[in-house]
Amino acid sequence: MDPIPSGTLWSPPPTAPMLAVPGPLPVPDSGWAFETKWDGVRCIATTTGDGSVRLASRAGNDITVSYPELQALGRELRGRGVVLDGEIVALDASGHSDFGLLQSRMGVVDPRRAGRLALGCPAHLMIFDVMYLDGLGLLSATYGERREILSALGLTGAHWSAPPNVHGRGSQVWDAVVREGLEGVVAKRLSSPYLPGTRSAHWRKTKRVETLDVVIGGWTQRRGAATGVPGAVLVGVAGPAGLRYAGSVGSGMSEREQGELAAYFAVIARASSPFTDRVDVAGAHWVEPRLVAEVTASEWTRAGRLRHPVWQRLRPDLTRLG
Repeated sequence: MDPIPSGTLWSPPPTAPMLAVPGPLPVPDSGWAFETKWDGVRCIATTTGDGSVRLASRAGNDITVSYPELQALGRELRGRGVVLDGEIVALDASGHSDFGLLQSRMGVVDPRRAGRLALGCPAHLMIFDVMYLDGLGLLSATYGERREILSALGLTGAHWSAPPNVHGRGSQVWDAVVREGLEGVVAKRLSSPYLPGTRSAHWRKTKRVETLDVVIGGWTQRRGAATGVPGAVLVGVAGPAGLRYAGSVGSGMSEREQGELAAYFAVIARASSPFTDRVDVAGAHWVEPRLVAEVTASEWTRAGRLRHPVWQRLRPDLTRLG
């Protein structure tokens, strides 16, 4: 693609981000590129050439005030009308995105408070696509072409960067992600156009999950179901002082499993919590910690809770009902 000449001030059209579908890594992978999946807030960054930048969330909400440190990106692109796609993250000491850190920055609408938070927990914009440059639309350009244009912009700053991608070698990228404990991989077809607001099979996300055994110590009632039928279970893991609370798991349970658990809970009910730490869950019912379940989760939060836990199965081989 020929270089695009620098333009003047322009009024960009609203642009919703293109979305990936969940799935396994593509095989064969020669026509694909692979990127790290960042755990943060999706962001469309728009500059009109006057030195300012507007940040919009995936839903189109204006989040510019929340991240004042990203205003310098507009000054770097002064004189150019650009629309970029990326992910706002907060990085921990090892350079990994930490959603727990970012949560303190989200939804802040007071400029002074946002400025104070930026000093203690700075945000970083991971830029992985460009939809407009100097007012010219790039939506019909291929992903490979758009990445070349993005790379030529040289967007590297204290609070933003365009991380590299890898052509082919998807299994090697996956091995590196697992080894480093990152969230996952996004595979993008090199020939794909940018499809705003569309969840397309041209982009595929594969998340790394952890599988672990947890002990059920309580449950909450399922809405609209008969009394005693759980909608979620409260689970824990062994800690130095006993059973440590690890979170609530409701996603993934079938009606059959909920009925099976209800029968167990009626037998092993108890009056007080079996967890050593406080569990602040409304309407919690407690049970003796005898049932063991297998769950998956994306990671542990800083508070020691499972993030995005999903029920897999009851482990009768590890359950102690006697």
